Amino acid sequence: MVSENFVEHRRLLLKFLLSSPLLSLIDCTSKSNEVKKAIDLLSKPSDAINVFDFEGMAKQKLPPAHYGYLSTGVNDDLTLQANRAAFSHYKLKMRRLTGVRDTDMSVELFGKKWPTPIVLCPVSSQRAFHEDGELGTARGAKTGNHLQILSTLTTASIEEVTRERGAPVWFQLYALKDWNETVKMIHRAEASGSEALVFTVDLTGGSENRETMQRMIRLDTRVCTNCHTPDHKTFFNGRKPMIANVKTEGFESGLNWDYVDKLKSITKMKLMVKGIETAEDAQLCLDHHVDGIIVSNHGGRASETGRGTLECLPEIVAVVNSRIPVLIDGGFRRGTDIFKALALGANAVCVGRPYIWGLASFGQQGVESVLKILSDELALTMRHAGVSNVKNINMHYLTA
Repeated sequence: MVSENFVEHRRLLLKFLLSSPLLSLIDCTSKSNEVKKAIDLLSKPSDAINVFDFEGMAKQKLPPAHYGYLSTGVNDDLTLQANRAAFSHYKLKMRRLTGVRDTDMSVELFGKKWPTPIVLCPVSSQRAFHEDGELGTARGAKTGNHLQILSTLTTASIEEVTRERGAPVWFQLYALKDWNETVKMIHRAEASGSEALVFTVDLTGGSENRETMQRMIRLDTRVCTNCHTPDHKTFFNGRKPMIANVKTEGFESGLNWDYVDKLKSITKMKLMVKGIETAEDAQLCLDHHVDGIIVSNHGGRASETGRGTLECLPEIVAVVNSRIPVLIDGGFRRGTDIFKALALGANAVCVGRPYIWGLASFGQQGVESVLKILSDELALTMRHAGVSNVKNINMHYLTA
């Protein structure tokens, strides 16, 4: 019989090996196995060394279909991979003996100050990943006072999320087929105190084939119809409160820029357009008096462009020329990733999958830990670069 002391000593040894430089001397297969064992032994969020540890935990905890939905790109997942690969195209120039001890990571968006440039992306159906869903995320965001964007397909109402967050959240919009129902939803968000409407445009033509998700669904032995029905109003046991009473099902397609003008005409909220990838569309955003842009390819889940969002950012920043805020999402996993986007001209950075990994692993505490890891890594990168304020991060800190 294996003693409790032996198990505890083994756990401590694996934890030590995971953080040791000796690990690099082990062959790749062994390293992969040892990392997996170490992730198996994470008993609390503080055991995680980086956000990828939460990814491993989430994969173990979630049903295959749910993890597949979270992890998928489209077609060959090339754009999903390009989001990560784009960060390697830029290297950091670190300075020495700069005297920087304290860092100010605060940013201002539409007149409101936030302590870090890290924003929580809208992710739908969060109760598929943890029973607390968006409410756990809201409490996690509240701890570090991070800006949260709530999905149209949330499994908690905007009123509930706002209450748990203790402050207004931004609301992400998918255009419903029924314009009047869309207006009702927008006014509901407005009444809850939401200050920005994030109109998502990268799926208006539909999504290409999410092959990774489809393959993982086939590995799931559960009866999915226990939760999913053809009627979207009962999707996930009826928990789609923002569209629960919509009479005409489905989302509008084939939209054009006139729709942006219609949205501007019916709300006092700032209007962000999410899903911009080109200079041409950035110019159209300016022409239609959009208040802000989120550079995004839906986490590689819309179309197989093969371009990472970081590769798209410079041409968009050049067109915008500081006239409106430019945010970005897509593959951000490290503080150095965030630093690079800020150096290229982004005003803030949105993260999606990492905080959901944390949510799936440990609920609210997992969300808090992911955001803290990213914040701490960004602060460390700033100290190494010799820059004490986010406002002073620029292209001089990058080299190709």
